[in-house]
Amino acid sequence: MIIGGTGASSMTLEWAMVELMRNPEIMKKVQTEVRSVAKGDTIVEDDIQNMHYMKMVVKETFRLHGPPILVPRVSREPCTVDGFYIPLKTRILVNAWACGTDADSWEDADSFIPERFETSSINYLGSDFQLLPFGGGRRICPGISFGVGIIENALANLLFHFDWELPNGLKPHELDMTEATVLSNLPKHPLEVVPLAMQSLQK
Repeated sequence: MIIGGTGASSMTLEWAMVELMRNPEIMKKVQTEVRSVAKGDTIVEDDIQNMHYMKMVVKETFRLHGPPILVPRVSREPCTVDGFYIPLKTRILVNAWACGTDADSWEDADSFIPERFETSSINYLGSDFQLLPFGGGRRICPGISFGVGIIENALANLLFHFDWELPNGLKPHELDMTEATVLSNLPKHPLEVVPLAMQSLQK
């Protein structure tokens, strides 16, 4: 449980930064929001609740880079799903990644587009099968609020206090997006970035 909780949060945060580094225009937009909403030199919870675009960035990261497979289920009765007969006591693996990247549910499904959630009511709380990073039903992850809070707070602080650049002249499109699937979908090659303190925040 501890590995799942900490690993999923750090994985999501790393993928969010990867996608922002690959998409400088999105990075600029979300940093502008974070820095305009935050008051003073410290981000508080009330600030984060008003960072609507940043929340869309987190949601889009969940969609593209959430856990690939949910905790296995066992069918309690025979049923038929989309034409497939599932016998009693069948062990079932739900492919959450396929749900989040299904072209029938998402326009331009393989692209990182936080704006898709501006007019969409789809959320990650288990009621929409298009987006299931935390599972659903009675066995939905009990740490949703804690995990999302940690991710949003950490990302907001990274975006507020620092500007970021890639090392050694690396270009955004050259970032390696290969995934290494273990307990979580981590980048095969960890992201390396250079933090630059905002001039107004330097002491």
